[in-house]
Amino acid sequence: MDKIQNSLSLCTENDQRTWLAAACRAALAAGSLIRERYEQPHTITMKGAIDLVTETDVASEVAIAASLTEDTPGIPIMAEETAASHATVAERLWIVDPLDGTTNFAHGFPFFAVSIALLDRGKPVVGVVYAPLSDELFFAVSGCGARLNDRNISVTGTSRLIEALVGTGFPYQVEATLPTVMRQIQTVLSRVRDIRRAGAAALDLAHVACGRLDGFYEMNLQPWDTAAGWLLVQEAGGKVSTFSGAPFSPFAPDILASNGILHPQLLPLIR
Repeated sequence: MDKIQNSLSLCTENDQRTWLAAACRAALAAGSLIRERYEQPHTITMKGAIDLVTETDVASEVAIAASLTEDTPGIPIMAEETAASHATVAERLWIVDPLDGTTNFAHGFPFFAVSIALLDRGKPVVGVVYAPLSDELFFAVSGCGARLNDRNISVTGTSRLIEALVGTGFPYQVEATLPTVMRQIQTVLSRVRDIRRAGAAALDLAHVACGRLDGFYEMNLQPWDTAAGWLLVQEAGGKVSTFSGAPFSPFAPDILASNGILHPQLLPLIR
């Protein structure tokens, strides 16, 4: 409850308070469930050759949907594991990843998060990313900044690529994307201090927002992977675009997020 109360000081309007409180409450509840199940045996179902889902993904999504529906009735939800929700079109829409980093979770690799965002006419209004093992709640409200638990966060001031730590991710469509992925790694790795590939895009974006990474790029992500992190980076003073440099949308095929200073230097390396 303290985290929710702390988050509300970020808001200036009643609607913002309602939406942010709802997102935080849902994320914390799901995170508690995920934390309890982390070291238990998992039931794994394959959605693709290497794309898996566990019973905890589904349980987390059910808990989030119930919480959001109770707190914000009338706002539809697009959630990763509910295929019927993927065609949802609405002026205002919750976008939910109940467990970003499922492969990490299933293997006991401690890097995963819950991601919840509210879009209003395609623009992010509220973004929450909760890492349950570290108990870190990242949250942002459009126009009001971004926070990690009880402190304000901001992107780095790194201006030289050779001093930058950059995150990335690998698409599930390995064969189709491997040439591009390898070309980007070869180009970027030779210009930056190092690259990290941790396996949870929402949390990677949160780490750009709080200054742990100077940039992050990945292709073939889904709206629930990026919607909340998009707002976190923007409100922390960074920049988010597509690989072409066009304005970002969570429905875009690729994402580059950075501290803003490095953006024009990173774009030509990943195009």
